Amino acid sequence: MKFSVFQLSRQGGRANNEDRMGYAYTREACLFVLADGMGGHPQGEVAAQIAIQTVALRFQREAKPALEDVALFLSASVIAAHDAILAYAKSRSMPDAPRTTLVVALVQDGQVRWAHCGDSRAYLVRGGALLARTRDHSYRELQGALGAEPVNRNVLFTCLGSPVRPLYDVSNAVLLDAGDRLLLCSDGLWDAVSDEAIVQILSRQRVADAVPMLVDLALRNAGSASDNVTALALQWDTPIIPDADKDDGIDTGTEDGFASTIQTDDFDPADEVLDDKAIERSIAEINETIRRTAARKAQG
Repeated sequence: MKFSVFQLSRQGGRANNEDRMGYAYTREACLFVLADGMGGHPQGEVAAQIAIQTVALRFQREAKPALEDVALFLSASVIAAHDAILAYAKSRSMPDAPRTTLVVALVQDGQVRWAHCGDSRAYLVRGGALLARTRDHSYRELQGALGAEPVNRNVLFTCLGSPVRPLYDVSNAVLLDAGDRLLLCSDGLWDAVSDEAIVQILSRQRVADAVPMLVDLALRNAGSASDNVTALALQWDTPIIPDADKDDGIDTGTEDGFASTIQTDDFDPADEVLDDKAIERSIAEINETIRRTAARKAQG
């Protein structure tokens, strides 16, 4: 599999960055995940980190190198992340568990499927048009779909870490075409940038350029009131586009085993999760692997 990927997160006007993201891959499967820890509850960044680590660990254990059932993996991973957050809260006798949204995309056999809970979104763009996007689990989105006047606040009716079992959606499989773009993002991005602008920027730029442009635009539009803004985008199988020759290009056929920007070694949700410096170190390690791969391809 060949794809280009880029990810970026900014704190915005908030005191902390409670968003988390990352990706992992084997020779035959690729995982992309993003979580947005929820304010109004304790340790939203912990809930987000537990969620992405739980999903990445399941991927590492089950993708050997492919998953047997992608839809089942996505469903089970959402519930496993929810249960891990509750286990963390129980181990610390917390009266209110941390909470987070979650969006997960899985590419295998040239197809993509995604699952989401809450209002972190996935966008699939093809040929300059929006092919699909997730629908938020919010009263605003629900009322809009019913033709009613949407409420102003984006209040969620489900999330991970809540006392009740979370609601979530799993998409059908979509066969990817060369040049397709997939974007995962937190509400800090899509709430400040229209779907039309997202599609336009994502379609016309390399993902390494589009992601920073989208994040910067969201920060400018929201101003000092900006939420955390996080985005992860990939461009699929692009041998005729310059992305494939850049450091952000990945050819999984050149690597065996498992690679990830999400730390999974000795992960236990009952333990403390990684801090931002540890996350950055993990990202740096995978980027170095990508650079080595690109160098070998150039020499060959």
